[in-house]
Amino acid sequence: MTTSSSFSLGALIMRLGFGGLMLTHGIPKLLRLLDGNLEIVGDPLGVGALLSSILVIIGEVVAPLLIIIGFKVRLAAIPVIITMLVAAFMIHGADPLAKKEMALLYLTGYLAIGLMGAGKYSVSRK
Repeated sequence: MTTSSSFSLGALIMRLGFGGLMLTHGIPKLLRLLDGNLEIVGDPLGVGALLSSILVIIGEVVAPLLIIIGFKVRLAAIPVIITMLVAAFMIHGADPLAKKEMALLYLTGYLAIGLMGAGKYSVSRK
């Protein structure tokens, strides 16, 4: 296997793993939003609970789906990175490391995905 193929396979594994796992957090929030709960995450940014909820759905459902299929991965990683920064340092900022660890792990993975791009096993094929 060439270095390029190994890199692309690694990028695919990261995209599928991180994207799929993020959906386990985002889909329940999306379902609560669709059920009429317009304030699923509070208002950590001061932009209103509904807008905050919509931004979280973009960061935890829409962007991960784009990352999974490999479409505009570098751009799609940005909302997830921002969501994880808010989760780690605003929502769990005063909490011990064990409480913010998951957000930091996702942040690290999505930073790497954003830097690496999709690889050749993707819709974008780059």
